Amino acid sequence: MLQVPVPPLEAFVRARTAHHDTTWLSTDPAFGHAHVTALGPFLTPEAIDADALRVVAEIARHTQPFAFTLEVIDTFPNGIIHLVPEPDAPFRALTRALCEVFPSCPPYGGAFPDVRPHLTLDAVSATVSEASTTALLAGVLPTVSRAERLDLTLWQEHGCRVLASWGLGV
Repeated sequence: MLQVPVPPLEAFVRARTAHHDTTWLSTDPAFGHAHVTALGPFLTPEAIDADALRVVAEIARHTQPFAFTLEVIDTFPNGIIHLVPEPDAPFRALTRALCEVFPSCPPYGGAFPDVRPHLTLDAVSATVSEASTTALLAGVLPTVSRAERLDLTLWQEHGCRVLASWGLGV
């Protein structure tokens, strides 16, 4: 997956990940549990070659760092509770640029006609709701962050880690 880390919310998202399933906690200090997905799924690790890495590096180089605010909490129809970044246009532009050069990797496998940038916080359950998540984030939101890098990550049980990373605009 290609993702933009959001360090100000790392502790919260890491804690929620631990609450649900510790097998997805990373020991890689560079790994961003809190992130906005730029493109996922991406190529399989076996299919990632020097050319793919070069292309992603070029897109990152041509994407200037940008500030964004996370304040609005929403819930997708599938129960994923998330934050909506404002503005979302830079995230959409990054995803669009990646999709143009990797057409075999449609965002979320093409499952959604309108891919909305978001930061996943939690999932609705018998004990978790949008209201309970909002309460947990009292005093934390709004959060201002800055997109400064794009990470190629591997998400696997007991093995989440950063495979490569590029500074935006560098």
